[in-house]
Amino acid sequence: MPGKFYDEWQIGETIAHDIRRTVTETDNLLFSTMTHNPQPLHLDAEAARESEFGQILVNGTFTFALMVGLSVGDTTLGTLVANLGYDKLSHPKPTFLGDTLHAETEVVEKRESKSRPGSGIVTFRHRLLNQRDEVVCECLRMALITGREA
Repeated sequence: MPGKFYDEWQIGETIAHDIRRTVTETDNLLFSTMTHNPQPLHLDAEAARESEFGQILVNGTFTFALMVGLSVGDTTLGTLVANLGYDKLSHPKPTFLGDTLHAETEVVEKRESKSRPGSGIVTFRHRLLNQRDEVVCECLRMALITGREA
């Protein structure tokens, strides 16, 4: 499903993204090692068991990347010029191995681009929820999106 053009977005519009993903040990292990993150809470079952969480925590940057990735097909696929930034990134609850995650997006702001006529900046609020509908990650994403006539 292609993303939308700038002029098609409306402030307040919300999307519940259809794709869900169960996080596996392999996901967490590969992402942590590929990004050279040796945090024992992500990689060492014994150290994690002794922590306040009692189990391995999924790498937060994986959780963040998954949240954005789950949203792309419905938001910016084929219409994105560039992601301009992310703001107010938080992890209100931990993500654990075996959690099944799904994403929601709300359009919170939009404005015409001053440097690219016909295009505009859309600010999305992305939220990632687990199988208990607890928010495990959220952020604002500012995206430069082409207009239909650009």
